[in-house]
Amino acid sequence: MISVDTLDENKAFAEKEHADFPMLANPDKKVAFAYQVITPDMPADRQYAKRFTFYIDPTGKLALVDRGATGRGINPATSGEDLLKHLDELKVPKK
Repeated sequence: MISVDTLDENKAFAEKEHADFPMLANPDKKVAFAYQVITPDMPADRQYAKRFTFYIDPTGKLALVDRGATGRGINPATSGEDLLKHLDELKVPKK
């Protein structure tokens, strides 16, 4: 997960939500801009990263980007189901 929050904010989030996955603190937004998850013409104080899911294949190539049904970000309520559906579509072997 990439967040435009600071490292301390990400640590607090992880502790509060019991998150057990890696998070990248990206307060300068360089990575977020590189992945085009921030609209560059928004004022700086409104530049929040959209919730997109990037699927990277075993060779390191981008296989799929899930931008959600509206293109404005995934729906957290269905993200688990959507993740499984996309992994199946990409023929990722089940463990």
